[in-house]
Amino acid sequence: MRRALLGEIDGTCITRIKPENVPHKYSTIAGIQESVHEILMNLKEIILKSNLYGTCDASICVRGPGYVTVQDIILPPYVEIVDNTQHIASLTEPIDLCIGLQIKRNRGYLIKMPHNFQDGSYPIDDVFMPIRNANHSIHSYGNGNEKQEILFLEIWTNGSLTPKEAVHEACWNLID
Repeated sequence: MRRALLGEIDGTCITRIKPENVPHKYSTIAGIQESVHEILMNLKEIILKSNLYGTCDASICVRGPGYVTVQDIILPPYVEIVDNTQHIASLTEPIDLCIGLQIKRNRGYLIKMPHNFQDGSYPIDDVFMPIRNANHSIHSYGNGNEKQEILFLEIWTNGSLTPKEAVHEACWNLID
């Protein structure tokens, strides 16, 4: 059950970004407090929930000055953000920030190798796992011939599903 919880449940995440007019991911942009790499790391932390199959696109287009949060992301209707307060960037000058996002639903963890992408996009390591940790313990009680066991599951999620939903989905994955 623990293995099914940690490795067999689908999750949704941002897998690639494509900022406009950025030479490389370690550059800085005048008028933005964070570097492109810091923005990329902030986007990696966004927790999404969806019934998406495959890949879809989203975008951020804002004009500064001001704070850019996940509320500024334009998403398809079948994808939602779990925490609407997450910070992405701080625009200190009246500039436009436009970033294309690729969103995917899958399972597990995929490390992206650093390659030079001709289209100006940058991959993000794919962390599709909605379960952060799972522990279990079995407790016996009773006396004589009436011994019984109880299974305790401790499940920590990223918020994109409840522990009850996680157990339900893990059980279905075990049946398949």
